[in-house]
Amino acid sequence: MIFNRAKNSLFFLAILGLTLGLGSCSSNATKEKQPTKQEAPKKTPSSEGQSYAHFIPALVKIESFDKGRFLESETAFFVDQQTVVCRLSTLENATTARITPFDEEQTYTVSGYQAVDRINNLVLLKVEGIERQPIPLYAGIAPESAKSIYLTKPQNNTLPLHRGKVLEFATLSGAKLYRVDNQFRSKNYGTPVFVSNFQCIGLGFAEVISYENQNLVIPSTYIADLLKKRTEQPQKLENLQTKTSKALSEANSKIKGLLIETDYGTIRIRLFNETPEYRDNFIRLVRENYYDSLLVHRVIKGFGIQSGAADTRYAGPDDVVGWKGPGYSLPAHIVPTLFHKRGVIGSPRKPDRGNSKRRSDGSQYYIVTGRVYSDSELNEIEQENGHTFTAEQRRIYKTEGGAPHLDGTYTIFGEVVSGLDIADRIVQQKTDDDFRPEQDIRVKKISIIQ
Repeated sequence: MIFNRAKNSLFFLAILGLTLGLGSCSSNATKEKQPTKQEAPKKTPSSEGQSYAHFIPALVKIESFDKGRFLESETAFFVDQQTVVCRLSTLENATTARITPFDEEQTYTVSGYQAVDRINNLVLLKVEGIERQPIPLYAGIAPESAKSIYLTKPQNNTLPLHRGKVLEFATLSGAKLYRVDNQFRSKNYGTPVFVSNFQCIGLGFAEVISYENQNLVIPSTYIADLLKKRTEQPQKLENLQTKTSKALSEANSKIKGLLIETDYGTIRIRLFNETPEYRDNFIRLVRENYYDSLLVHRVIKGFGIQSGAADTRYAGPDDVVGWKGPGYSLPAHIVPTLFHKRGVIGSPRKPDRGNSKRRSDGSQYYIVTGRVYSDSELNEIEQENGHTFTAEQRRIYKTEGGAPHLDGTYTIFGEVVSGLDIADRIVQQKTDDDFRPEQDIRVKKISIIQ
């Protein structure tokens, strides 16, 4: 391993000099009880500080840049000898990034990313030229009221320990998160949060939810899952951006199709090259495993099925779902020759009120199963929407069916090649008043057919 041994030795000697006043550095310090004959001796603040000091070499400051322009700075930490985890949002629009370990001044360049979890705002980064002992991750879910601690960079030979406790493990902002009463400041976002067994329960940050600032922790189990998915060869940071390079877009245009594996069977689809930004976006999310284990959260007879909402992976039976996307939307791209016949794939969006440009959701999609329409119904739709159907479109809507009321206002970007009968089975399932199936139906995985 590569360590700055001289600096580390001096640092740990300094830690040995910690006094009992160390506890005053915590944000929620509590007075330690004196051990009694019946009680096992508890760790003193100085011995606890010595134990946590071993993690300092694994903590880093991460800075992101766009072609030399500084973007963001947060905390990150090693989860393998050359792999660092941080929040994905730190790297939005970044082309390069670098880290500076807490125990030295030298900076190291990030080689690229090895895995990304856009739903949980996590990314694994490969860093070369340095190796560190990783932070130990807590397996499972930490209990409520467990003591939670995070560290900040040592100041004047003192290691600040910021104490709190776990308040709950719940669905917040569409994801399963810990809520804690530690106080995180923006420069500490991304810090590892520990419990009393000196294991990390996850990555801390703060967010305003329902007009109230909440201190949250992304669970370590998600980091562990991401470690299993990482690639040895890192990808360029710019591949995390929502824009696709010309070369990659050209490669995407040659992809034969994709397979959507559901609880009811597999649906094969192809994406249209007439809407390249939607094609490239969908393929990028597939490569990131974004769609894996999301619910088919909306089922409407006579219309179709809908999936791709980020808040459905961990949703409980009573959760309101379908409102969370990947953090961005896409500009409308209405192609006149594409219409909502049975089997097409389109992108849902918010209503025109508050969305005058009809921008589409960044990840959700619907598959039209539809129904057959009469001439009088099509005439009425034309009058209401100011959209005229061609003779061929009318023929198809009257014989094969579809969803003609969406033509001209929603973006179509693909179609089902085989397996439409699977969507027909799903659309027949019982739903609640919000059109969510009473029994969960999941998209297990979407894979690319090269």
